[in-house]
Amino acid sequence: MTEILVGIGEYRIGKKPTILKAIGLGSCVGVAFYDPVLKIGGLAHVMLPGKSDNGCARFAEDAVNRMLRDMGKLCVKKDRIVAKMAGGAQVFKFITIDALKIGDRNVKSIDEHLRKLGIRVVARDVGGDKGRTMLFDTSDGSVVVKYSNGDVVWM
Repeated sequence: MTEILVGIGEYRIGKKPTILKAIGLGSCVGVAFYDPVLKIGGLAHVMLPGKSDNGCARFAEDAVNRMLRDMGKLCVKKDRIVAKMAGGAQVFKFITIDALKIGDRNVKSIDEHLRKLGIRVVARDVGGDKGRTMLFDTSDGSVVVKYSNGDVVWM
């Protein structure tokens, strides 16, 4: 099985059995889209909330929109897509100003945008104060989240 690394501000799509992997999810959020009929998945490594002026995939709305568009080119139907999310931690405990809590803002931005698009989030592992790695298997839509402290969560 092929493993593809999804860097910060990137998204990748797997259309055959593939592991899509986002490492270093601190305040960043991994957003996985899966079409269970075609067994096609995409993973975005979102860095910032909202959208940019130029469609930059570092931003939540832009990453989601671009990944959705590219999956559509592979005959994925939006109404079949289910989403899973991981990340959005507050790894720096000394930050108390809400505007600087990027993890929380990323999660909220993604949730709001997916709600507008009508995409259902079926699993999430967000928040807290630990970094994560997200591994998304496009053969069955499963996600493994590995925490920086060694804990593992299956979604």
